[in-house]
Amino acid sequence: QVQLVESGGGFMQAGGSLRLSCAASGRTFSIYRMGWFRQAPGKEREFVAAISWNTGNAYYAESVKGRFTISRDDVKNMSYLQIHTLKPEDTAVYYCAATSTTRFTASDYWGQGTQVTVSS
Repeated sequence: QVQLVESGGGFMQAGGSLRLSCAASGRTFSIYRMGWFRQAPGKEREFVAAISWNTGNAYYAESVKGRFTISRDDVKNMSYLQIHTLKPEDTAVYYCAATSTTRFTASDYWGQGTQVTVSS
């Protein structure tokens, strides 16, 4: 089992920056890829970014490229999501996920989420 705990969310002004953190514990040696997803009110959960644990290769949704940066610290077992130039449409619950494969599914490991609210 892998446990994931997100932190760093809150109320932000548009144009600001924010860094979300995800702490992984447990069988972290089984992690192949970590990712971030978000779910806005009334919408489905969507992929935001992912990073390969060993190589550090990063992948982004087209909608966030250039504004979001995913990173990881494999010593501290942490994943980070840096968000620049926040927009009101970034308002969502952000979830951290971990998988032992290349794709995230509902049966993989998920955190409880952290709320990000961006006001205009």
